[in-house]
Amino acid sequence: MPLSERFAPPLKPAVSELASYAVTEAVSRGRQFAEPRPKARGEFQRDRDRIIHSTAFRRLEYKTQVFVNHEGDLFRTRLTHSIEVAQIARSVARALRLNDDLAEAIALAHDLGHTPFGHAGQDALNECMAEHGGFEHNLQSLRIVDQLEERYGAFDGLNLMYETRAGILKHCAPDHARTLGEVARRFVENLRPSLEAQVCNLADEIAYNNHDVDDGLRSGLISLEQLEAVSLFARHIQAAREEFPHIAGRRLIHETVRRMIDAQVTDLLAETSRRLAQSGVATLQDVERAPPLVGFSATMAEENRELKRFLYHKLYRHYQVVRMTNKARRIIRDLFAAFHSEPRLLPPQYQARAEQEGLPRAIADYIAGMTDRYAIKEHRRLFAVEEVYGG
Repeated sequence: MPLSERFAPPLKPAVSELASYAVTEAVSRGRQFAEPRPKARGEFQRDRDRIIHSTAFRRLEYKTQVFVNHEGDLFRTRLTHSIEVAQIARSVARALRLNDDLAEAIALAHDLGHTPFGHAGQDALNECMAEHGGFEHNLQSLRIVDQLEERYGAFDGLNLMYETRAGILKHCAPDHARTLGEVARRFVENLRPSLEAQVCNLADEIAYNNHDVDDGLRSGLISLEQLEAVSLFARHIQAAREEFPHIAGRRLIHETVRRMIDAQVTDLLAETSRRLAQSGVATLQDVERAPPLVGFSATMAEENRELKRFLYHKLYRHYQVVRMTNKARRIIRDLFAAFHSEPRLLPPQYQARAEQEGLPRAIADYIAGMTDRYAIKEHRRLFAVEEVYGG
């Protein structure tokens, strides 16, 4: 069977055809602020559209995935990563008769709160905020859609549906959860998120593992020979070479990576369908109380762990990546220290926010909202002598 036919999601099901445990508008807890119903789209489609039009979403174009934005035009950014996650999540949700509009909205919003410079930036900002409640990009994503976006006259934030907001909140410590109220209740009561949110979590993993392979090879920091020691990659590059004996270069890499994604999605659908049938869940409340239902088979889960270990040691810990992430941490720490010691360096709107919510949180909001290149320019403006005296 041709690869394209192995996983072909059905046409979008009507609401009446969604599974009984899928999220629908009829069972949704709605929005924090009442609004007229949309005329030509569903409520979760409106969420998706609001996210796409948000300022935070546009900024993702210039935020690091692995490679800092200015290092090359063809590497993934947080924006392209979010789009890839949304594509996988939407396809998987549709195949499982879940609400693919909700899955897409969660996927597009899941990284809105990420700092510049990827996880290195988040770690540095979390260190700076250690005595002020910490910093976690998941919580920041929710903060953005609930408070920080300024687009509507009637309310702060985007006023998203409850299920979209709850799905964005992937991780949350119980102490933080208690301060957030109903949207974080599951972290206090040890409940599971919707299946649509669970699908997004796995789609995120599939997307970043596979596109980091692609970007790592493009950068030259890892090689095909190294990757052929990883079982998931080795199996699919061998299959590609057997089917296309003369294939090479970028075409071989793309063919291999797409086969890896196909294998993971196919396994995810089969294993999740098995778990759903075995669990007997019939409602959203059943899903909340069940163990995680969206997942890989034991074999595929181990292959993914092997791939993650490889990427961690050979790509994320590569000395060239470490050099850049070390610079990134220093930039974040320097910016935070400068603004904390002299709040008047902050733009006026963040000085006003500092009066309302405290200086550290206002600084964290400002830094987290920066793109990679803006953070570098802001650091240069504050610390480079030549910027003031012309060299």
